[in-house]
This record gives sequence, structure tokens and C-alpha cells, in this order.
Amino acid sequence: MHGQSVTGKAPERDDTLPGDEGVFFFITADMAMFAVFFLLFMVGQAQDPEGYRASRAALDPMLGLGNTLILVFSGWWMVRAVEAGRAEDWVLARSRVLAAMLFGSAFAITKAYEYYAKISKGITLTTSEFFGYYFAFTGIHFLHFALGIGVLAITAGKLARPEGAKTRIWLESAAAYWHMVDLLWMVLFPMLYLAGGTA
Repeated sequence: MHGQSVTGKAPERDDTLPGDEGVFFFITADMAMFAVFFLLFMVGQAQDPEGYRASRAALDPMLGLGNTLILVFSGWWMVRAVEAGRAEDWVLARSRVLAAMLFGSAFAITKAYEYYAKISKGITLTTSEFFGYYFAFTGIHFLHFALGIGVLAITAGKLARPEGAKTRIWLESAAAYWHMVDLLWMVLFPMLYLAGGTA
């Protein structure tokens, strides 16, 4: 019958969240906070579309796209790390977490360059309302990114001394947090760099 295994019994579904429930509560609260930030930005843009469009023209969409690809590729490595962890191949899982850290670290380099380029041209938090939001949102996101790198480093350490299910839960929780960092940037990128076009 459809939906049944060869033994005649329906396969069991695991409806539990991967990782720790407390981590998912934190992620949900954090995403709600960012949703409020995004709403404030949209209201500001609706009130001054030309001002936002002119400010947005000073951003380099290719840098934003590059950072997006960096985080997506890093997140892909974390997906592979979780797969290895669920198979209890801790050595492979650790190598994939380290790969996620390595690729993800490129985000810090490109973001630092972008901040430097803007500030050297006199563009700061007080230049315009748009750039106030730009530096605030990307700065808060960068703090989440830096925390995520730390979490991945701790995870790599725990994978060097695995403790079975406990280590798997930690790995899944770390991956969930890292995917949140990815997702937030996937919203920030089009909102800051692309929405509304250029002047």
C-alpha cells in the first residue's frame, strides 16, 4: 500500500525540530525583531522614494551579490555537515563545518572592504536616512555573523570529541543559527542593494 514500508507498517515520521528547541525560540524572536526593522525601512522608503533611490545608487550590487553567494555556499557546507553528523561520521562532519567557516569568513573580508570604501568617501551612518538603516542593519547582521563564526568554531571543537546524540543536537542547532544568518542577508541584499532601482 502507498505510504507503507515493505514490512507493511507505515514509516515513522520524526516531527521534532532538529537541534535544540531553545535555539529555535531565539531564532524566531530574532527574526521577528528584524521583521520590525524591515517594516520601518519600508515605511521610510515609501515616504522618500527618490532619496532612498539616490542613496542606493552609491552601493555596489556586485559586492552584495558576492556576499550572498559566500553565505549560501557556506550554508551548503553546513547542510553537508549535518548529513555527516546524522550518519555519525564525526570526522567528515567536522571537516565540513571547518569548510563552512573558511568560506563564510570571506564575508567578513568583503564587508570590511565595503565599509571602508563607503567611509573613505564620507558616507556614514548620518549621511542619510537610507545609510542610517544600511549601517545599522548590516552592522547588526555582522554581529550575528561574527557570533555564528564563533558558534561554528565551538562546534568544530565538539566534533573533535563527539558525544553521540548530544553532539548531533549541537551540530543541528549551530546549522540552524547559521542558516538564519544566511536568510537575513538574503532579505537585506535585495532590500538594500536592489529594491527600487538606481537613480
